[in-house]
Amino acid sequence: MKNLRKKIVFSIFCSAVIGIVNMTAQENNINLAQDSKFEKLLNEKRKLYTLNVFDDTFKIQIFNGSTIEARKILTSFRREFPTIESTVIFNTPNYKVIAGNFKTRIAAEHELIEIKKLYKNAILIRPRT
Repeated sequence: MKNLRKKIVFSIFCSAVIGIVNMTAQENNINLAQDSKFEKLLNEKRKLYTLNVFDDTFKIQIFNGSTIEARKILTSFRREFPTIESTVIFNTPNYKVIAGNFKTRIAAEHELIEIKKLYKNAILIRPRT
């Protein structure tokens, strides 16, 4: 009986050792099949994020409303004022067309006078982070 127990314990021990030796860890090779559209979307997000980073500069809000109108206004603004950077941002529940990146309030107000000639509802803002 003692011999049988020893043999059973020994065979369990050997099986465990062989099992541990034969076990393999996770491999470092990862194959990821990714749609090319995902990378394009990620690049667009990165581009928009860098455009929407606000600091201590003054900006001019040209429009506040629907996405379709915001895109139209942005296109029109870029045609009229090609030297001023502009973008559309989403601020719940509306889209806003924001232009400029002025270091001083005086520079922003000077540009606001010119912009108001075409966009009557334009206002000077200082976005918060």
